[in-house]
Amino acid sequence: MNLYATLILALALSMDAFAAAVGKGAALHRPHFREAIRTGIIFGLVEACTPLIGWSLGLYASQYIMEWDHWIAFFLLLILGCRMIVDSFKHEPEISCQTTPKRHSSAALVLTAIATSLDAMAIGVGLAFLQVDIFHTAMTIGLMTMIMATLGMLIGRYIGPLLGKRAELIGGVVLIAIGFNILFEHLKLFWYAE
Repeated sequence: MNLYATLILALALSMDAFAAAVGKGAALHRPHFREAIRTGIIFGLVEACTPLIGWSLGLYASQYIMEWDHWIAFFLLLILGCRMIVDSFKHEPEISCQTTPKRHSSAALVLTAIATSLDAMAIGVGLAFLQVDIFHTAMTIGLMTMIMATLGMLIGRYIGPLLGKRAELIGGVVLIAIGFNILFEHLKLFWYAE
C-alpha cells in the first residue's frame, strides 16, 4: 500500500473520531487546548492499537471479528449517546462555568475511542492478508485520528457555547448516529454479499 492509499485510509478511519470529538467538545465549557490534545492523544492511541490487534488476530479470528465488531461499536455508542442525552435533560440551574464540566473522564474518552475504532480492527484483519508495513500504517492511522479528534474538540469548543445545554443532547445524538451508521454500513455490505 502506497503513502497516498495509507493517508486516505487513515483519514476515512478518523472521521468517526472527528464527529465524536466535536460532540464531546461541544458538551464541555470552553475546553482548553490541552483537553483537545488529551482527547486527540487518547483517540489516536486507541485507533493506532486496534489495527495492530486486528492484524495480529489474522486469519483465525477474522470471521468472528467481522461478524460482531459492528454490533459492539453500535451498542457502545448507543449507551454513551443515551447517557449524554439523559444528562442533557437533567434540570440544573442556569448553565455556568460551575455546572458545565471542563473535561471528560478518561474512561468516557477511552470507551468512545474504542467504539469509534472497531472498524480499524476489522481493517487490520484485512491488512494481515496484504504486504503492508502494519506498524507504519497503524501509526499513520493513529496520527491522523489524533489530529482529527483534536480539531473536533476545538470545533466543539466554539459550537458548545452557541448551543448551551443542547450541545450535550446533540453530542449524544451524534454518537448514536455514528453507531447506526456503522451498523448500517456493515449490514448493507452483508445484504449485498448475499
